[in-house]
Amino acid sequence: MTTIPEGMTERHIAKTIDHSLLRPELDDAFIEDGCRLAAEYDVASVCVRPADVRRAAAILAGTDVAVGTVIGFPHGSHRTETKVFEARQALADGATELDMVIQIGALKSGRDAEVLADIAAVVEVAHAAGAIVKVIFENAYLTDREKVRACHLSEAAGADFVKTSTGFAPSGATHEDLALMRRSVSPHIQVKAAGGVRTLDALLDVMALGVTRVGATATKTILDDFRALQAGGESPVPTGAATEGGY
Repeated sequence: MTTIPEGMTERHIAKTIDHSLLRPELDDAFIEDGCRLAAEYDVASVCVRPADVRRAAAILAGTDVAVGTVIGFPHGSHRTETKVFEARQALADGATELDMVIQIGALKSGRDAEVLADIAAVVEVAHAAGAIVKVIFENAYLTDREKVRACHLSEAAGADFVKTSTGFAPSGATHEDLALMRRSVSPHIQVKAAGGVRTLDALLDVMALGVTRVGATATKTILDDFRALQAGGESPVPTGAATEGGY
């Protein structure tokens, strides 16, 4: 049975959620509806595909929901110059949060200086515009030692968050990885879980590990469940269900 921690409000839950709208087959109506849902539930942000940033920024203007997008997505193998161009364009289109994929192959090859420079180049552009950067590791492909190195490199490059995954690899966020990442960065670096957080119970579990953002598609399910529990009723969707697709 779900237990809501004492003092936790709907806003606490909502402001951990980056509502994900990244699947390649999503049409304009789905993106627009997703942005309106994000505004209705007052989540932290939407995370949209780069081509959708302008549309999302227009819909969410005047709300407290940030517009985020992805850089070097989903494989991280773009040249740094390309990532910087993507970042500049996203910021010009209205994004204030950038989720960039690390150079996975370079990290695994031990080319740490290149990984650091890649992240730092995007961070420099983002911070100059008042935006934040979340660095996606894609943990499914990394050893624990590589994850720790990725944490240290992200922090050294000035990133604001470390993030588990894109949602498109064989696996997403695990409790073990989240705990490892949380203890491998300083307290001022935040941790984002992505991939598999589809229920209120799952969100509360990762929050307890120190996670402050979650990439989710099941936003409505999670927050409707919270409202039902807060009102003393039963969850409208059975535990473990997700009605809006996986992320």
